[in-house]
Amino acid sequence: MATIIVDNKSYTVDERQNLLTACLGHGLNVPYFCWHPAMGSVGACRQCAVKQFKDERDQSGRLVMSCMTPVTNGARISIDDPEAKAFRASVIEWLMVNHPHDCPVCDEGGECHLQDMTVMTGHVYRRYRYPKRTHRNQSLGPFIRHEINRCIQCYRCVRFYRDYAGGRDLNVFGSHDALYFGREQDGTLENEFSGNLVEVCPTGVFTDKTFFHHYTRKWDLQSAQSICSHCSLGCNTTASERSGILRRITNRFNSLVNGYFLCDRGRFGYEYVNSDRRIKHARERPDRDRTKPAQPAEASEVLNSIGERIRAAHGIIGIGSPRASLEANVALRALVGPQQFVLGIHEHEHQLLSKVLSVLRTGPVPSASIHDAEQADAVLVLGADLLNEAPRLALALLQSIRQQPMERVDELRIPRWDEAAVQNAVQNRRGPLFLAGSQRTWFHDYATDSYFAAPDDIARLGFAVAGSIGQGAPSVPDLKSEVRELTHRVAKSLGNAQRPLIIAGTGSGSLATIEAAANVAWALHRQGKQSRLSFVLPECNSAGLGLLGGGSLQDAFDSISQRKADTVIVLENDLYRRAEEAQVDAFFDTVHTVIAIDSLENRTTARADILLPAATAVESDGTFVSQEGRAQRFYQVFVPEREIKEGWRWLSDMSRAA
Repeated sequence: MATIIVDNKSYTVDERQNLLTACLGHGLNVPYFCWHPAMGSVGACRQCAVKQFKDERDQSGRLVMSCMTPVTNGARISIDDPEAKAFRASVIEWLMVNHPHDCPVCDEGGECHLQDMTVMTGHVYRRYRYPKRTHRNQSLGPFIRHEINRCIQCYRCVRFYRDYAGGRDLNVFGSHDALYFGREQDGTLENEFSGNLVEVCPTGVFTDKTFFHHYTRKWDLQSAQSICSHCSLGCNTTASERSGILRRITNRFNSLVNGYFLCDRGRFGYEYVNSDRRIKHARERPDRDRTKPAQPAEASEVLNSIGERIRAAHGIIGIGSPRASLEANVALRALVGPQQFVLGIHEHEHQLLSKVLSVLRTGPVPSASIHDAEQADAVLVLGADLLNEAPRLALALLQSIRQQPMERVDELRIPRWDEAAVQNAVQNRRGPLFLAGSQRTWFHDYATDSYFAAPDDIARLGFAVAGSIGQGAPSVPDLKSEVRELTHRVAKSLGNAQRPLIIAGTGSGSLATIEAAANVAWALHRQGKQSRLSFVLPECNSAGLGLLGGGSLQDAFDSISQRKADTVIVLENDLYRRAEEAQVDAFFDTVHTVIAIDSLENRTTARADILLPAATAVESDGTFVSQEGRAQRFYQVFVPEREIKEGWRWLSDMSRAA
């Protein structure tokens, strides 16, 4: 730790920081644009100038850029020095010369960093009276609007898109004060993390086009903390609504999970909440006649009918769901009993999930957070297509390949926040990242080695790596020479690392791959390494459902076919996506009563005798358990219309009715 003196007041700060970070950490107002906590400093905007003094006798000092100045013990600086304030005001004025001053119609208005910094520096009057430089906007696809004339040349967009997220199709063109940030030509941004440009950009150059379609001012939004429901990572989000319409999803910072960034699926994949296919009324087939479609009915009457059916039932099966909250699944389990509750997933997926949970429960290696993945200094991915299955984890691995090259940066005593100097020192060096999968993506361009094979062959590679690291793994005979060479390279790199990470998942459908990943991690653990495991699961609450325990869908099918039960409650689950169509049809044909609780119309709800409208995650309170095993709460951002209720509320009402 170090002590710095800011405007004659002493502050204790981390000596690894720069002055800007230290000042902001103590709540001091220093305006900035180009600096970003996840991307470091490049000194592009010159907005964060402060006056630095040699000692207490120095009365003149010198202007320095606080984002590029390391903290030193005893450093004396002034934020309120008149010369520093005048310099910062002049920088804002330069930046605003070509700005369109269109705040009243700008989508960024109300949460614009440029607005905030302009007010902070006291710039209120525009002296420039000449023609402004203008550029043509581009069409960047369905998610991002482009308004290039608002640009202040901070370089955040290209630094994130190219350096942080690995994108190739966005760049900066031109020189001096004639810069253009965009694509070579119009077209949809190709990177899976392009939506972060909306939050990274300090002005309104990149804005959320989906929000624009039902736009409202930021101060009119009602927001709540939520959890992304599109994969098993559990990224933290903020959901915002107005007038019962979900307007947007934004990132919510959590240092151990998603940090500052989301994937595009998590950011833009929310329109299902506003869909015309939403179920908004309770429905029941009239006269219990299955030849007639279910018709809207009063919720109280439907609940009374459910109570009668439950009391008369020969047996009840409860089918849970990995996309329903933990509370809803627990409520269903309590209603039907633990022996009659099934997880609502295919038997093979049930085996995969059970294997993952068994490995994490009984093994010595803990599950990795996204933050752990970013800090890993060697990574092996077995059979998981991360860009499709868990995109935010792929973004974390793009940061992990910088960990080993950073040792060179530390040797040169370059601060890690000095991004330009770090890039000069690192150049094109990358840490070990080994990807074994079935098909190539752009992500493989960053891999040390790639291996494309069937899941069983990928598992053989994993077992061979574990055997090369240490004893205890199954032997792997008849390996091809090139695979054997790859095995030795992977084992050597993992063995030389201090924080190796092994990733596998259920997406490949291979139990052997999961076992192989566990064997590699355990072998590294026995070598004294701080190894971590990360298992990518299919859905947002797969881990929570698996921890709850229960049978597979096949158990439900068997119970009905053997006449052990005649009534089924299906919780937020489309069984036609879990099993063969003929098998599900036969199941529904045999069941006497089907009660479905769901939010969107699907083939299962079409077969229901009674249908209850379920709230989505943003319309309810609940808990998801991520693949890491992290239980996270999400909160209701607005009360849904009509009879829509959380699944657990419907189940509680059903319990009372029965």
